Amino acid sequence: MAADEHEITVKPEILLMEDLMTLIDEGKLRVPRFQRPFVWRPQQILDLFDSIERGYPIGSLLFWETVEKFTTFDSIGGIEQPKRPKPGSATSYVLDGHQRLSALYGTLRRPESLAPSTEQRDWMWWPYRVLGEMDDGLNRYRHWKAATPPPSHYLPLRSVLRTMEFLGFSRTLLDDPPDGAAPERLVREAEVVAQRIRSYRISVVRLVGGDLTNAVEVFSRVNSTGQAMRPAEMVSALTYHKGEGPTLAERLDAMVEEVADTGFGEVSSDALFRAVLAVAGEDNVQEARWEVLARRIQEGLADSADATEEALIRAVIFLRDTVGVPLARLIPYDAQLMLLVTFFHECPEPSAQQVSELTRWFWVTSWSGFFAGANTTQIKQAIQQVRRFAKEGGSISPEDVRAQPFPNRFDLRAARVRAFIIWELREFPNRLAADGSEIKGVDTLAHEATSAYRHIVRKRGVAATSSPANRVIMTTKAGVSVKRTLLELAPGIRDRVLAGHGIPQEAMDRLAAGDDEGFIEVRRDFLAERERAFMARYGLVAAPGEGETNIDTE
Repeated sequence: MAADEHEITVKPEILLMEDLMTLIDEGKLRVPRFQRPFVWRPQQILDLFDSIERGYPIGSLLFWETVEKFTTFDSIGGIEQPKRPKPGSATSYVLDGHQRLSALYGTLRRPESLAPSTEQRDWMWWPYRVLGEMDDGLNRYRHWKAATPPPSHYLPLRSVLRTMEFLGFSRTLLDDPPDGAAPERLVREAEVVAQRIRSYRISVVRLVGGDLTNAVEVFSRVNSTGQAMRPAEMVSALTYHKGEGPTLAERLDAMVEEVADTGFGEVSSDALFRAVLAVAGEDNVQEARWEVLARRIQEGLADSADATEEALIRAVIFLRDTVGVPLARLIPYDAQLMLLVTFFHECPEPSAQQVSELTRWFWVTSWSGFFAGANTTQIKQAIQQVRRFAKEGGSISPEDVRAQPFPNRFDLRAARVRAFIIWELREFPNRLAADGSEIKGVDTLAHEATSAYRHIVRKRGVAATSSPANRVIMTTKAGVSVKRTLLELAPGIRDRVLAGHGIPQEAMDRLAAGDDEGFIEVRRDFLAERERAFMARYGLVAAPGEGETNIDTE
């Protein structure tokens, strides 16, 4: 039974590859503008086709069929879409599967007019299946990045659904096979590959009828990836009826890029989304009833995004220049960024007392794990408290909390470890390499992430090797370990190098004596004591010893 305008029905179906491509060819399947643009890396395209050839599932696609009209992207996979079907006819909109669909269509329907070049934006859409390679479980799909034509045994995927082009490829392969290859065997392999792609059965869940609120609600419950649509995409969908200007998701992506261009790195787009809600006057920014939130903020959405962008810049400057957070990825909790943006929206020019108290609030909440597992009510109360603090001043730091102990494991997914790194980068700003040259720890961390902090002791069986005290940002000669580099430091710069990395002499004496575990324990106690002294400036006490490193990335 067909769904009326107030109902939505769910229709599972199976489509072959050619059927799916034809829907796009005819303009019956389109990607709405509230979806994210194509962001896949070239390797992900290769992996997709490798999975298809092997018969692995690639997840269901989710479409919404409706007579409502929404603004859509002009192209899919870099190929311009045809005009819409005649007025009054139904259109299917992609709710889940845009990246996979773009990879398939942009490859299999690539016209010759969009020939590859040495630019990634061109060659990424021209993947090849390398024929004749042993099936050792590795991916046999490749991109050809050179300006010269690929070898004759490279099957272009754009030919597998084009019979005449596939026959032309086969004739060329028979006439000019690779040295030592059996051309007939390669052609048979190409036929098998093409048949597997043509006959691949794609699972589609089609939502029919209802309105966009119904469609998004169903998507949030049944999407095939097992992950919810990003909150910003939810609200973008539900506030994009008019099709005017960029979506909220696009605005947030632009903010993320603007901050990243400053060298601070990418801030959390979800944190920014919740900041937009808070700036718009919402308290319950974690509420899952997206249609209610969308309806409340729809009229003032553009103004709220503009105000959020201005407050975000102030928040980043505060974090970087006052607190000493050098990179966005080190912010312990998304809630902290959201609340800082809220504060600087309410109070663009804080007093010296407010800046001092806000700095204390950041450190206290970071070390104590105050926002770990924070529920909706706690976040709501925090927003209200920040607003009062912005208007009235006073105190905002939580009382009667203790700092978590020194972490027993180096893991950047732990807020406590990120707080330690922020402190450690501040505490030891002057780092030297073994030759006396300067090491810019922040730059190294920005490029290498976790691998920037290298192990000193790598000996198996030493229980403490996972400790942050066994890590250091240190450059060494090729093939030379950090431990050996430290032990062989020249006497003239030895003390300065060790001091710059927070390594006490007693710890080095243990290392030189072969007591690896003793080295880590002494350095851990040294770092923990220095950290506790810093905490004391903000009235915070930490328990001695080590504590479990809880993974609490939001």
